[in-house]
Amino acid sequence: MTDASPAPLVVFDLDGTLVDTAPDLISALNHVLHQEGLAPVPLESARKMIGQGARRLIERGLELEGREMTPDEVTRLTEDFIAYYAEHIADESRPFEGLITALDDMAARGYRFAVCTNKLEWLSKLLLDKLELTDRFAAICGADTFGVAKPDPVILQQTVARAGGVMSSVVMVGDAGPDVGVARRANVPVIGVTFGYTDVPIIELKPDIVIDHFRDLPTTVDRLLPHRLA
Repeated sequence: MTDASPAPLVVFDLDGTLVDTAPDLISALNHVLHQEGLAPVPLESARKMIGQGARRLIERGLELEGREMTPDEVTRLTEDFIAYYAEHIADESRPFEGLITALDDMAARGYRFAVCTNKLEWLSKLLLDKLELTDRFAAICGADTFGVAKPDPVILQQTVARAGGVMSSVVMVGDAGPDVGVARRANVPVIGVTFGYTDVPIIELKPDIVIDHFRDLPTTVDRLLPHRLA
């Protein structure tokens, strides 16, 4: 690779892709539901509700309980959720199995990494700080970073720019519809992981390749970015 060619960039979703955040997210959801006198949502059934931001998670939790609230009331709950979640963001959240080894493998071969998530940027950075992962990423961008969220291609394009990459040497890794959608709209290849949070099976969303474990990520990225050493 010449100095004029930016390193190939692997862009990750966060929740349900890099980190299993469901336990702490659902704990925060159940905290605000409890405040409203509502029953908790079981973790396993709630995992598929994650991935579209805190407000949508709360809306879906309220829908499950059959409770209707005004937009202002949902805003209040969202603020309470975020405050509680920030205090407990890494109580139980952990990187998915095999992630660290995969990152080490790819970094040794010249790949660089970024995060493109619909989580708020400051919460994303707080989580990755707590897990001692922040320094691995050239950029960490959330739904509030550029004023747009996935699947709008602008968030991916701007994340790549901030990370110093070029769109012709990018692959997206994610677990749900917004990840596949943003990749398709930005015209970059996308890898789907089966262990994340989606109410539609990832294989039905038709990413370029589906993997079941991070041990398969390095070779899969190689397949999708064969020109990485050009």
